[in-house]
Parts: sequence; C-alpha cells; structure tokens
Amino acid sequence: MRLVSLLPSATEIVYALGLDADLVGVTFECDEPAHARTDKAVVVGGRDTRGLSPADIDAYVKGQMAAGGDLYTLHEDALAGLAPDLILTQDLCRVCALPSGDVSDALEHLGCRADVVSLDPYTLEEVLGTFRTVGERAGVPERAAALVSSLRARLDAVAAAVAGRPRPRVAVVEWVDPPFTAGHWVPDLVTAAGGEPVAARPGARSVETTYAGLAAARPDVVLVTPCGFHLDGAADQAQRVVPHFPGAAVWAIDGDGLVVRPGPRLVDGVEAIAAVLHPDAVPAARPGTVRRIS
Repeated sequence: MRLVSLLPSATEIVYALGLDADLVGVTFECDEPAHARTDKAVVVGGRDTRGLSPADIDAYVKGQMAAGGDLYTLHEDALAGLAPDLILTQDLCRVCALPSGDVSDALEHLGCRADVVSLDPYTLEEVLGTFRTVGERAGVPERAAALVSSLRARLDAVAAAVAGRPRPRVAVVEWVDPPFTAGHWVPDLVTAAGGEPVAARPGARSVETTYAGLAAARPDVVLVTPCGFHLDGAADQAQRVVPHFPGAAVWAIDGDGLVVRPGPRLVDGVEAIAAVLHPDAVPAARPGTVRRIS
C-alpha cells in the first residue's frame, strides 16, 4: 500500500506503526523523524514563518482566512505521480493542515482513486483511536493494537505515580500573542499528568482569550506550548508570558514535539508535564523537552 501523509502527526503515526517503507509523500512540516522530508516526496507546501513574531503569524493567518485564501499548497502533480492508495489528512484545524475536502476535490480533478482518511480527534482517547484507524486502513491492525497498548501502559504508570497527590492548577498558553487557551486534547494531557486544567476547553477548539482572563483562573503553573515551535522557540515566547502570572511557575514545553500534534508523542508530553508538576514522584523529563522560565 502506498501512503501519503498530509499532516505531521499522521507521519509520526505511520512511522510508529512501522509503515515508513510504504510512505511515499509528506508535508514540508513533517520533521519527526527528522529524515522524513528528505526520504519522501513533499506534496504540501506553505509559507515559511521563521523570523515572524507570534503577532505577525496570527495576523497573516487571520488575513488569509478572512480573504478565503489558503494557508497550504497541495502540489497536485507531485501527488498524482505518487499514485497513492491511502491519504491521511484532517478537518480539525484549517491552520494546521489542508482540510480533507480540498484533498478530495484535487483527487477528483486528477482522476485519482485514493482512499482519503480524515483524522480529527478532540480528546486524548480519540487520539489513541486514530492510531487504530490508521492501522486498520493500512492493513496492520495488530500493530496499532500493540502501539495503543504500550502507550496506555505508560499512561497507567503516570496515573499510579500521581494518584492521591494534590493537583496543581495548570493553565496552558497555546499561543502567546494574542493568547489562546488550551483546547482539544491538551487539557487531557494535564489531567493525565496529575494536574487540574484551568481556563481550558477540553474536547473543544482552542479560542483567543486575554491574559487577564487566564490569570483570573489562579494557576499555580503556566505551561507555554506554542503551536509550530519546539523548546527554544517556546522558551523565547514564554519570557513575555511571565509578567502576566506573578507568583506562578512558568514553564516552556516543546509544543510541536509533545503537546499540539495528535500523535504518539503526546504520551511523552504527559510524562514531561508530570515531571513538572510532580518532580518527586515521576522520572525527570528528558533533556530538551521542558524548561523552567520563572
């Protein structure tokens, strides 16, 4: 089976299922594993936002959306040349990847008959379910079952380690300028790590808010996990968050690696957050995943 992934999290799922030899196409943002973009054809492009401030990126996205423009470009000829059997995409967030409708329209135009699967989880449990979906559609359901079982075992280990302990109040800032609340599966990560998510929207879309509104929730810990940024970028942005939360501990987390992409590494995220919230009960976070800012 020839697979094409149109979002980074799906690429991570494919590799976790041992299907990398069947993967023929990825996006320009697929950076895990690091060699994915060099080994596979890149069929989706987009604007390089390196060097732009969070406010500039937000303004660009809002401008494109208001004008009905596209944030991503599907390289249709490249896609057609790959002759895919299965394409993994999403309808969860237009800011994160191409919607499945655009992909289906392109395939119809090109005369391709690939199976298009949209992965749209809103909770951590639903994220685990997408691994089974990919495994089933790719013909390796037993691998998916084994992957989910191993991830659940790690989640159970964290749950046992933090059981009965006080739960710190945790606010997650998914974007810093303007601030966005934690939504989708992110509050579930906090809960699984032994925290109490506040100013959050579990199972619902993240929305723009204010720092005053976030501070009013009286968080003990603030996690800065900006979408599209790894640890160094998150740490730089967390500096501007600190003044809004006097008395709270502010931490930066590798957002793209551990929090915002609905792939297998979300469990790494739970373990890292647990290490922040309960350092005397769980192993320390791996180097390069979290950093205390204040």
